[in-house]
Amino acid sequence: MNQPQPLNATPLPMTEQKLLDYVTAAAGMLGLTLDTVQAQRVAVHLGRTATMAQQLEQAGLGVADEPAEIYCPLPFPLPFDGSPKR
Repeated sequence: MNQPQPLNATPLPMTEQKLLDYVTAAAGMLGLTLDTVQAQRVAVHLGRTATMAQQLEQAGLGVADEPAEIYCPLPFPLPFDGSPKR
């Protein structure tokens, strides 16, 4: 039985063509229709996101480095009595 790789395993390099192939295949599996220009834009953003993720993984952050919870404002506008909408 194959053991899963740890999360910090070095990923295989993704070329622009591999990213585009991945985006095209994933879109097809999800039933999404993307023209060539749209698929290329998605691939660019995916590549950028993958690069950022690799940089974060290499930063050696620990649990104590986790940022605080993201601020989440109450829904707007509030009812007249000031209580949040439900």
